Formats: sequence, C-alpha cells, structure tokens
Amino acid sequence: MDESRPIFLQIAEQIENDIIDGVIAEGAQIPSTNEFAAFYRINPATALKGVTRLVDDGIVVKRRGIGMFVTEGARDRLVERRRADFAAEYLRPLIIEAEKLGITIDDLAALIRAERIAS
Repeated sequence: MDESRPIFLQIAEQIENDIIDGVIAEGAQIPSTNEFAAFYRINPATALKGVTRLVDDGIVVKRRGIGMFVTEGARDRLVERRRADFAAEYLRPLIIEAEKLGITIDDLAALIRAERIAS
C-alpha cells in the first residue's frame, strides 16, 4: 500500500485494475471486505469504504447474504472513465505545453511514436 494515499481508494483502484485486466470477470464475485482487511491488515471498515465506492459507481453490486459481484458492462465503464481522466490529466497539459513550444500536433504524434519505439 502507498502510505501517501488513502487505503480505501487504493483498494477500489486495485479492484478496478483487476476488472480492466480481466483478473476479475464481469459477473464474478469480488473478495469480501473481511478478506481485504485480512490480506492488507487493515480495518474492515476501511475495506468496506473502498468497496462501497465501487457500489456507488455501479461497478459492483451487493447481493444480500451472498457477496459483492462485478456488474455487467463494468469494464467498459471503467475504461471509458479512465480514458477521460487520462485525457484531462495528461493529454490536455501536454497539448498546452506543445503549443507553447510551437510543436504541432503532427510533430507531437511523431515524438510520441519515436519515444514508443525507443522504449
């Protein structure tokens, strides 16, 4: 766990990552809050807060007496939200800086391609 960020957010993000990566399929049950608490050695209420965030976002649904399950379409919703976040957090600032430096969109695309090849 990253000490600089709230644990409940990290738990929610880990579940999201597992859904996006296909580790947890749509319709599959996610670990219980007690399992998260035992694994990460945290308070079950903290784990519940992370899972509740996903329930509020419609990513998982609680089935009373059975557990929490990934909703149908959750992966697509997560990918769509993360793409929007990626554009806001990385692309807009990149484009603004490129414009300041006189770098065209075509030049920027060429730089990205070259960097991708280099790495």
